[in-house]
Amino acid sequence: MRLDKYLKITRLIKRRTIANEACDAGRVSVNGRPQRASYDVKENDIIEINLGTHPLKVRVVKVDEYATKETASQGYLVLED
Repeated sequence: MRLDKYLKITRLIKRRTIANEACDAGRVSVNGRPQRASYDVKENDIIEINLGTHPLKVRVVKVDEYATKETASQGYLVLED
């Protein structure tokens, strides 16, 4: 699954266009390297999001095409908040 879509499905970022712009600006890195929105997310990837003054670091637990509001947070594990 594309990185921008994963961020939207798991509700880490509210909209896919904002996720895409954050990736283009270099504010999203995977495994320590800035990645483009088209990066293919895999399980156990470490995603760092630096939006505003509150950076977030998560580990991908599972990659699902669809998620409800209740199951969205099951796709990742917060490492640093």
